Amino acid sequence: MFQDSSLPPNLTDRAKDVVVDSRQPENTMYRENYMNSLRNELLAMVEDYLSPVALHYGYSEVPLESNIKWRPLVLVLGNYSSGKSTLINEFLGVEVQATGQAPTDDSFTVITYEESSDDNTEIRVTDERDGKYLLNDPEYPFESLKKHGQRFSSHFRLKKVNSPFLKSLAIIDTPGMLDSITERDRGYNYQEVIGDLAQIADLVLVLFDPHKAGTVREAHTSLRDTLPARTFEDRVLFVLNRIDECNSLPDLLQVYGTLCWNLSQMTGRKDIPRIHLTYSQRAIAKRMSADRDNGFLTYLENEREALRNAILQAPRYRLDHLASFVETHGERLTHLLEALNGYRKYLLMFRLKFSALGLLLSALGGGAAVAALMFTGILSGADLVGMTSAGGAVAGLLSVLWMSLLLRFFTRRFHQRHLTHIDQLTPLENQTRRDSWQAVRDLVYIYLKKTQGRFSLKRTRHEFTEVKKVYVKGSKEIREALNELSTIGDDALVESETTAGAQLHSLRPAGNQPIY
Repeated sequence: MFQDSSLPPNLTDRAKDVVVDSRQPENTMYRENYMNSLRNELLAMVEDYLSPVALHYGYSEVPLESNIKWRPLVLVLGNYSSGKSTLINEFLGVEVQATGQAPTDDSFTVITYEESSDDNTEIRVTDERDGKYLLNDPEYPFESLKKHGQRFSSHFRLKKVNSPFLKSLAIIDTPGMLDSITERDRGYNYQEVIGDLAQIADLVLVLFDPHKAGTVREAHTSLRDTLPARTFEDRVLFVLNRIDECNSLPDLLQVYGTLCWNLSQMTGRKDIPRIHLTYSQRAIAKRMSADRDNGFLTYLENEREALRNAILQAPRYRLDHLASFVETHGERLTHLLEALNGYRKYLLMFRLKFSALGLLLSALGGGAAVAALMFTGILSGADLVGMTSAGGAVAGLLSVLWMSLLLRFFTRRFHQRHLTHIDQLTPLENQTRRDSWQAVRDLVYIYLKKTQGRFSLKRTRHEFTEVKKVYVKGSKEIREALNELSTIGDDALVESETTAGAQLHSLRPAGNQPIY
């Protein structure tokens, strides 16, 4: 339970523990320690209080923390000629992924850092593993992808590379999007896999090339339907790659305008998001052409650096995304439990009213039976005790029939009626409530149908109280900690690791009580 004494200190109080220093490497180290401490607190909160509820009610097939416990992820999407692999090779400084104009790789490749490597050794692929290893090793957050079947597993793999670029993140390269491919051709649902990966990714790069600037069918489906449903808008970066293949600056401007138009049609947005411009210097060195005026590229070096820096910011996005993860799933689980509590409350009221009506009718039936027996002369010589006993016996028999037969029959009708009108279980007064309800509505229906409405109201009330406190108070404290983190400059402020850990631990109540 949250206790007043356990709430985190405000920003002013925390700032008292921060001292000014000018040692850049040490500042960065302490900031990273602070971020790691906060990340561990968030993971513990999810593991202890959200995952058990999510697993019990079918909200998730795997523990929720398994999707967020690994390093920050950057998902790279694009059509087959958008230069995904070339760009990745450029960042890593070595040819890790195969490249070409035609589709060259139909696998989902997780590229991560080789922790045991020496920084002075040549950059190379140090280890490769197949999809079965990735899907079954609890170290990696991909257990939920098992549902996509063996065909997907055979197109899923891991590469470890000792590139400094990967020290704080991992990259997922994906098969190129095509026009004519179908689920039958791939052997798995490509859009569902993309959606699952986008949901756990901290950054999603969507690449386009000058030759097919947003005209591929699968790209349209991904941008219009899959990504908006599975990730947040601010996590998606649009990239126009291979701009060195434009013949001139006017050619680039024409391509850029075409892409803007296509994006407006695909995303349905009136405001066009920023489109990063980039190219590979390694590719230019391999392909020099005299008929292209590439002098304009010198003015776009800052664009390449901006994209690189945005990708390297993925670890910092991770904390904000973890906070959003707690808020989103806390809100949805709260809504799910609220609906189940609503069902049980309605059922309890129905049974009380129906039972009271049954008792009343049974009493009236017993009195009517006594009157009828006296009228017929059967009880004409009976005393008051005899008549009372006869009336009680009739009333008891009617009550048993009412409670055992009629109540069961009308309870089933009550259950079917509320399954049919399941939206009436919870208030949907605004769009936020409607959005969260849409995410759990089918789960509530399935759980009620599976249990026939027979579950513990005491348990759901207790779980509702715990999860709501995580959602309301826990989320607030997380945001306060993140706001404080944003005030800690990389080059000016230092906070001791011990103090940071103690303050972050205040997100949990004093004593042995966990945070709710």
